[in-house]
Amino acid sequence: MFKSIQWKLVTMFVLLVVAVMIVVGTFLLKSVTNFYHNDFKNKMDHVFENKDFQSAITNTNSPVELENKLKSFIGRLGIDSYRNYFILDSVGAILATSANAELSEKFEYSDNIIAAMNGKKGTEVLHNRRYADYAWPILKDKETQYIIYIRDEKNDLRDMMEEIFRIILEAVLFGLIISIVLGFFLSNTITTPIANLTRKAEKLAAGDFDQTIEVKSKDEIGKLTNTFNFMASELKQTLEEIASEKNKVETILLYMTDGVIAFNVDGKIIHANPAAKRMLNIHETQDIVFDDFFKKMGVNISIGELIYLEHWKTVERQINMNDQHLKAFFATFKVEKEKVGGVIVVLQDVTEQEKLDMSRREFVANVSHELRTPLTSIKSYIETLLEGALEDKETAVHFLKVVNNESDRMTRLVKDLLILSRLDHKQTQWSKHYFSIVQLIEEVVEKLSLEAKSHKHTVTFTSTADIPQIYADKDRIEQVIKNIISNAIKYTPSGGQITITAQYIDNEVCIIIKDTGIGIPKEDQPRIFERFYRVDKARSRELGGTGLGLAIAKEIITAHNGTIAIESEPDQGTEVTIKLPVA
Repeated sequence: MFKSIQWKLVTMFVLLVVAVMIVVGTFLLKSVTNFYHNDFKNKMDHVFENKDFQSAITNTNSPVELENKLKSFIGRLGIDSYRNYFILDSVGAILATSANAELSEKFEYSDNIIAAMNGKKGTEVLHNRRYADYAWPILKDKETQYIIYIRDEKNDLRDMMEEIFRIILEAVLFGLIISIVLGFFLSNTITTPIANLTRKAEKLAAGDFDQTIEVKSKDEIGKLTNTFNFMASELKQTLEEIASEKNKVETILLYMTDGVIAFNVDGKIIHANPAAKRMLNIHETQDIVFDDFFKKMGVNISIGELIYLEHWKTVERQINMNDQHLKAFFATFKVEKEKVGGVIVVLQDVTEQEKLDMSRREFVANVSHELRTPLTSIKSYIETLLEGALEDKETAVHFLKVVNNESDRMTRLVKDLLILSRLDHKQTQWSKHYFSIVQLIEEVVEKLSLEAKSHKHTVTFTSTADIPQIYADKDRIEQVIKNIISNAIKYTPSGGQITITAQYIDNEVCIIIKDTGIGIPKEDQPRIFERFYRVDKARSRELGGTGLGLAIAKEIITAHNGTIAIESEPDQGTEVTIKLPVA
């Protein structure tokens, strides 16, 4: 019953009334008690400190005479059946009493009586004592001769307190009845609209979005009703938009040429479009599990490493099935905030592209072998002519220098083509051993320091202290790092900054080379590792580039089971990240 807001409100009203009446009653009872005690003391002080009273009782020779004089003040002292006077001697023995008290009455000697025995006035009224008393000493030669003792049994106070308590109790009962009735009707004005909202919300949850509630007030309940009506309208519109978008996505997935497969966090397949089924030659999908499925295809990847991949990065893998080449992109998707809902796999059929790439590689290899010998001969003859064989020395030297520079560039081109050809055909002879990557970077920076100074660049290198040695081909890794730093020097305006950092993270050495150069446009970044691809062809040739440096770097790093990535903003600089496994 008390789970209802209505009864909670009624209970709150009842408790409020009880609390108020308890506070008021306590305050009233305490005030009456204080008034009674203060009135008793003030009345006694007024009588005993009166000059007429003091002159009347002074020089009294006997208790009888003292009592006769005291009787004339009985009315002022309020002597009645509950308030009596006593005449005591100096040691507290009763000599005379009022008509309502017995001479043989035994009572305790209070602090006031003891004070009067010592010649002092006993006027202290204690609240926690069942009676109120007052003791006045009559002195002779500064010694107490008699004591006039007034004692009130507080019967009037007790009767008054009982009557007040009865009135308070009646008021509490009457207030409870009123609070219950008012609380019920007031709470009903709150709970009825809430109950209507609850019923409408239940229908809304069941899918009936045409629910509206009539607004009958402008208070908080009315605002809540308006909010509910607005929420129902917005929810209906949102769900219609979601349904529309879902239909669009399903249509796109149905007719797109790329394959799309979705897996949940347990690795079970939840969706596969027709293109994916056709590429992977699958018919039934209910028994497919991520790890087993891709392991059979020779793809070294698991759903566990994808789910815990940092920054929601995309992982790319190559799938070769018979004569078919597929490029697979693995990425996680979220269901709420940062919670992973599963993995999306996008498949692209790159069979034709692979064939074209293979043809181009073979062509470049053949052309390079054909051109190497004549280029060497030409370079030899030009060097002979440069020794002064021509009559017009100045013109001939200038011309031959140009030819020499071009032949150098062509020689570098042939050399790069041969390197790529060997990498493509797995013909590279790797000389792998353990070495310090930190020491290697320091050596490269030292070798390129003069070139950096000629461009007025500032080159800085920092590393963490815990970087272990790596197992790799030192000359090839040096070639990659030197190429990246050289590019940073070439494509950074004069006076730029180049920072190189090395870190050890998750059993990988991470090398970051960052410059403040001209940067790379966004549209060019996906193709930056393609062979012969130049962002600015004229500028690249002017600086002596062949368009193969980054392609070679990527091939070398990939051959070492590492990764290389570039992030850049035009006019903001470029950041190259190289990751190499330690072992």
